[in-house]
Amino acid sequence: MRSLKFVVPAILFAILAAFLLRGLSKDPREIPSPLIGRPAPDFTLPQLAQPDQTWTPQSMAGKVWLLNVFASWCVPCLVEHPLLLQMSKQGTLPIVGFNYKDEPRAAGNWLAKHGDPYTVVVADRSGSVALDYGVYGVPETFLVDRSGTIRFKHVGPLTPEVVSAKLMPLVRELSK
Repeated sequence: MRSLKFVVPAILFAILAAFLLRGLSKDPREIPSPLIGRPAPDFTLPQLAQPDQTWTPQSMAGKVWLLNVFASWCVPCLVEHPLLLQMSKQGTLPIVGFNYKDEPRAAGNWLAKHGDPYTVVVADRSGSVALDYGVYGVPETFLVDRSGTIRFKHVGPLTPEVVSAKLMPLVRELSK
């Protein structure tokens, strides 16, 4: 009976340590999204450059495209921006800018200063549509296939490694 006093806590500690070690080995940017494999939420938002005109994901039907959530006040967005500009110049897929909780003038000035890689930019000033996408913060990027299904989500700034190892192979596969 006395030995159980030491064995039970040791077993519980070992189990707890195993869970902690498993959690530490995961990439925090790979937050599982319940939207992967499901239709992208539909929305209608005003365009940033032309607020009197709206845009909806249905206009991308039949195309593989990227939805990039950004804001002018987002420092990490500036880190990934040159990569988005490079991808845009390559013309591999349309990139839709999703301006999150931002002032239109500030977002427009930011794009004018740093370059505009987007096919179109929509403005979600209230953040309500972002909630439908499960956006945790900015930047976040979603890959949507031809049928409108979300196939990939990346939290945080895109990196050349993520683009070359994960995103572009998936884009090539979905574009066949």
